[in-house]
Amino acid sequence: MQPCHPRPPTIEDVCLLALRLPCSPALLPRLSEALQSESSSTDEIGKIIQIDTALASSTLRLANSAFFGGAGNAVETLEQAILRLGAKEIYRLAALALIGRWPVSNKSGCNWEPGDFSRHALCCAIATEVLAESTERVDPQLAYTAGLTHEIGKLVLAHSCGSFFPLVRACQQARHCTWEQAELDVLGYEHAEVGARLLRAWHFPEIMVATAEFQHRPAEAPVPALPLLAHLHAGRLIAASMGPGISEDGFLFQVNGHLLREWNFTTELLEEAMLIALERASQRLGEKLLHGNIQF
Repeated sequence: MQPCHPRPPTIEDVCLLALRLPCSPALLPRLSEALQSESSSTDEIGKIIQIDTALASSTLRLANSAFFGGAGNAVETLEQAILRLGAKEIYRLAALALIGRWPVSNKSGCNWEPGDFSRHALCCAIATEVLAESTERVDPQLAYTAGLTHEIGKLVLAHSCGSFFPLVRACQQARHCTWEQAELDVLGYEHAEVGARLLRAWHFPEIMVATAEFQHRPAEAPVPALPLLAHLHAGRLIAASMGPGISEDGFLFQVNGHLLREWNFTTELLEEAMLIALERASQRLGEKLLHGNIQF
């Protein structure tokens, strides 16, 4: 007799649980809009950051770090911290902090070490950003955000479906298929679909939703999302080659050579971008790039 396994939660239940968590990245689109607006004052930006007390503390801590000249010249208010860091750095901090605080226990079944998701997401975000700067065909901040958020569905599944990961793993190994196909077989949905639903619920731009939804099947994506998807695919390849934080399914990454050639992502361009991305990631995380929990 075959063992009787419990039925996995529906995708609606998974998303509902995620939407109830207090540490969602729903603040990110609002902050991005304010930082890009010429009419936004530091006080207005500070009020948005203050909604998330942990993010406010992280902002002050970063502004007072030695890297930003805080030694002996401390700032005491969010407005001062925002002026010192600048819009680009504020956004990078907020994006990583809001994505990286998702609660995933050591018993989630996903074989991640503490900080692994944030490490890999940051590498992917920076690599995609570097490529966007190089080609000038995609906005670098949009590219950074896509790299950081496109796999948030993985965090959601680890939080709500961790007990089913051994079945997903066994299915993948038995069928020699992709991880997302094994998720479909076991759960009835995969992490890209979950992530897209949540990004839409959190009011992320539709191009971000499409990037998450079609990350595994770019040929089916709406035309406006293709440039970002192509850069993201190349950024994912770079991040996988870099290594930090890559999960077991990351080693199953399938390279779409046709897409890379179509968008002229040559081996030389990818190698050059990887060197720049690795340097930036090392500056951001230091020794935490390779191991250890990441605190914001």
